[in-house]
Amino acid sequence: MPIDASPRTRIFVTDDVDPEGVELLTAESAFEVDVVPTLPPTELYQRIGEYDAFIGRSATKVSAELLSHASRLKVIGRAGVGIDNIDMSAATAMGIAVVNAPAGNTIAVAELFFGSVLSLLRKLPAAAASMTDGRWDRSDLLGSELCGRTLGIVGVGRIGGEVARRARAFGMTVIGYDPYIGDERFQALQVRRVASLDALLPDADIVTVHVPLTDETRGMIGRRELSRLPGGAVVANLARGGIIDDQALLAALDAGTVRGAVLDVYVTEPLPADSSLRAATNVVLTPHIGASTVEAQRNVAVDVCAAVRDMMLHGELSRSINLATVSGRPWEQLQPGLLLAQRAAAIGRALLVDRGVPVVRRITLRAGTDLAGEGSALLSAAALGALERVVAGERLNLISARAIAEGRGIELAVGDAARNEEPTSIEVTISGGMESVIVSGVVAPGGVVRLTQIGGFRVDVAPRQALIILTNNDVPGVIGHVGTLLGVAGVNIAEYHQARLSQGGEALAAIAVDGIIDDDLRQRLLELPDVRSATILDFRGA
Repeated sequence: MPIDASPRTRIFVTDDVDPEGVELLTAESAFEVDVVPTLPPTELYQRIGEYDAFIGRSATKVSAELLSHASRLKVIGRAGVGIDNIDMSAATAMGIAVVNAPAGNTIAVAELFFGSVLSLLRKLPAAAASMTDGRWDRSDLLGSELCGRTLGIVGVGRIGGEVARRARAFGMTVIGYDPYIGDERFQALQVRRVASLDALLPDADIVTVHVPLTDETRGMIGRRELSRLPGGAVVANLARGGIIDDQALLAALDAGTVRGAVLDVYVTEPLPADSSLRAATNVVLTPHIGASTVEAQRNVAVDVCAAVRDMMLHGELSRSINLATVSGRPWEQLQPGLLLAQRAAAIGRALLVDRGVPVVRRITLRAGTDLAGEGSALLSAAALGALERVVAGERLNLISARAIAEGRGIELAVGDAARNEEPTSIEVTISGGMESVIVSGVVAPGGVVRLTQIGGFRVDVAPRQALIILTNNDVPGVIGHVGTLLGVAGVNIAEYHQARLSQGGEALAAIAVDGIIDDDLRQRLLELPDVRSATILDFRGA
């Protein structure tokens, strides 16, 4: 699973990423770092195939075509928040991790919001221009205050939260809409939660959006939404162009139903010289400078370069956007659960194959309460386990596993908490046709992974270098015969757990061993008296 640094790991850095971040990479002897100005696409296509990692900002478009030339690429680092210049689907399908720096420019954007809104309300651009022109237009520059106004924040994440904190210092009432944030955060920020965007708009003297640009948010504030604002309202967009419908905003400004607007982002950037927005009155426009502070550029560069370094050196994938861990649990704490999910799925797939069912059609994962929040990442690990050593010709890893599984028609699902009571339990069900196998386990204290169920049998064994799963008739002598055969073959038994459903019926043995179990040894196991099946799992290198 780790993304390991080879002796000549090459990293391509472009788009003027701050040197303080780059220094984290050049300090590592395992890395060869090339810092290059922003290149035209054709030249970048010729060079990208030489590199294991890419770090840039928004100037370089990491398209599917570019990625098709990136045969070695393992990590893409975006020194900033947005990832709309990266083809996430293509990167994920290729198993390339994508990491950004979501927190580094938080303060810069929050401060720009207040600077821009104050400029609008206090008519600072006109005041400065009049002074430069030698005029004294004091009587024409009557402004208004923030104090006592209601600020409506759409998206109460990192930046929205910092805006809320500062708004209270200005004496504002703050309301917010964000269906993905818990009540506790609203309470901690002293933001009154509203149930919908429609409920927020009529009460907001100033509305600001701090959400990513997605299919869900594109055009989320259009003609209908603007018409719901109170008279004299102000609209701000410092997030991404396209969240607010520009044409609808222009119409509302012309009609006077919206008092003013603050924009730092646009659908087309640079904003065309003939854009109608440039001619609009009572608008403060800035050229996408939300993160353009010395501190923010340093912060995002340091954050993303550290993340790329840790991925390449230590396999640290918790910052990967396309792995999508959700709780922020430290990577070393999550790894045992990922390992358990991966090996449980591999066991289930192998048992199905030995039953004559070669194709997996569905993977279902259930996790105990301590791991339930990591369902997305654990499902990726389960998909990896179900596909490894079966898929050929594709870059299969934790990043690509789910996309490859879904591309092969495998249904993936995360169910409710595992049926057993252990909070660190993981249950993986592998299905194909009419057959299915359940494999469960727990993460024991110290991060030790142990299997607790294989099919209908309760077991207690650690999946070590290799695992033998036997089914046999529940009669005396089988354990002795198996132990003798393995001993003669020079295979050391680490653990041997025998389970049965009823006396004299079918039994199952889970045997953790050191050494290689080849096809010849498996065949000799099958030839032992009363052995029904023998499934071999080799976890070396997995």
